[in-house]
Amino acid sequence: MLERLEADAIAAEDVDGVSFADLGLGANVVAALRELGASAPFAIQTATIPAVLEGRDVLGRGRTGSGKTIAFGAPVVERLMRQWSEGERPGTKRQVGRKPRALILAPTRELALQIDRTVQPIAQSVGLFTTQIYGGVPQARQVGALQRGVDIIIGTPGRIEDLIEQRRLDLSEVSITVLDEADHMCDLGFLEPVQRILRRTAAGGQRLLFSATLDKGVAKLVDEFLVEPSVHEVAGEDQASSTIDHRVLVIDQRDKRDIVAQLADREGKVLVFSRTRAFAEELTDHLEDHGLYAVSLHGDLNQSRRTRNLHQLVSGRVNVLVATDVAARGIHVDDIDLVIQADAPDDYKTYLHRSGRTGRAGKTGRVVTLIPHNRRRRMADLLNRAEIDVDFAELRLGDASPFETAPVGRSVAGTPVIGGSVDG
Repeated sequence: MLERLEADAIAAEDVDGVSFADLGLGANVVAALRELGASAPFAIQTATIPAVLEGRDVLGRGRTGSGKTIAFGAPVVERLMRQWSEGERPGTKRQVGRKPRALILAPTRELALQIDRTVQPIAQSVGLFTTQIYGGVPQARQVGALQRGVDIIIGTPGRIEDLIEQRRLDLSEVSITVLDEADHMCDLGFLEPVQRILRRTAAGGQRLLFSATLDKGVAKLVDEFLVEPSVHEVAGEDQASSTIDHRVLVIDQRDKRDIVAQLADREGKVLVFSRTRAFAEELTDHLEDHGLYAVSLHGDLNQSRRTRNLHQLVSGRVNVLVATDVAARGIHVDDIDLVIQADAPDDYKTYLHRSGRTGRAGKTGRVVTLIPHNRRRRMADLLNRAEIDVDFAELRLGDASPFETAPVGRSVAGTPVIGGSVDG
């Protein structure tokens, strides 16, 4: 079961009428949040922002999509602005080559870019500068930004360690460090690099750790680096009581591609999970053969292609994205309303993070997992560990869809037909 720490829980109804200004954020930051579409704080933001502004270490627990980026990004910017020394006010003159004072670590480059899209305009509103540091691209631009001077670094552990070893990055003045999706960083083998990076930041610095799940790797980070942390979670945001509808469809393996195509043939954005890169490409081609606009996202694609494909989903140029787990972990798109797990996950944490791609920011979503008959017991055990109560439904071509009354049939060409949509 998920490891539980004693936490102060806050419910959504507890934040009614509360503003960002009430939490202690200044006018410039509040205005920047309004420009980002954040007019009032979510529960996790209301819980953690005052603690961050007080300078306390924070452990925030909650499913992805609950508003954690603003929960740490806005108060980090506010604190850095307040710490600015007298006579060197933000926006007057940028000190060339100044060392960074805040570090935000993310497990993937996609997530690092998503975080920067939120934090950068908030920082800019008070005259602070951010830069992204991640692998998979030439480092020249990143090194150039460091030489010009930055206040906040947002990046992944691998490239950050590379630049430290090259003596191009100095973290000795970093007084605030954020670990986002700490559990996934540990899953990817970044526990020791993260420990080494944190030991290079200023002694006694403030540490903020956000994670959907807490297990041994995350516990090590908490034990070593967080001092009497303020622990928060959002009441009622467990998966079972969230805005996500979970379903498991038991199917014949030979029908998987056709059933995915028909489930994805709908209004709204759809994210499909594949276990392998090869199947992601195969499934993308199959969807396009059915007349759907689809792109893939996996490790064989270079960074520019991955960024372009993700942008196509965000902009609405395509409706379906087929992704592997490593690539999809950094997808933070608020209006994905259907996740299809074409390949079932192997562990409950992967299930939680996959399902967290939908139902974000209080919106409704649906997660549909396709499994063969021989995987029912294993899937039931996984869902029990994830603390999710899910309906299982048999689905064969010719049967009625569990979401509709129309039958599922096979056309002469062998393509299944599912009546209606899954909007239900």
